[in-house]
Amino acid sequence: MNPKSRIALGRAKKLRRVMTDAEKELWYHLRAHRLFGTKFKRQKPIGPYIADFACPALRLVIEIDGGQHSEEVKYDRLREIWLHKRGYTVLRFWNNEVMENMEGVLERIAAAVKNQAPSPLSPSPASGRGATEITARE
Repeated sequence: MNPKSRIALGRAKKLRRVMTDAEKELWYHLRAHRLFGTKFKRQKPIGPYIADFACPALRLVIEIDGGQHSEEVKYDRLREIWLHKRGYTVLRFWNNEVMENMEGVLERIAAAVKNQAPSPLSPSPASGRGATEITARE
């Protein structure tokens, strides 16, 4: 493991021990495959960043923002761009939104999980099955 990864992992472990109340509440609903059997990780290092919650299999990141994030808009935007370029979808929620409207937050996360999850009924086009080619006929 390279030194930067080791530092990020150490920071992530520390952040897991000092989660905000909103992060704890959301983690209760995401942990142990409780949301459609989807595996989420908390304080997950992804490149130079640490995501509050991530589902690596679906390339989905969930961020819970407190008051300090209103001062970190530029940093958050650069981070989102970096994640998007690597195929991640980022969902952001305010702390008070998680605490006051958990049902709505979970509905948005569930919709993202459903949109990201591969359909078990559709074979992968890369496998050669299920791929169709449309050609124009004259």
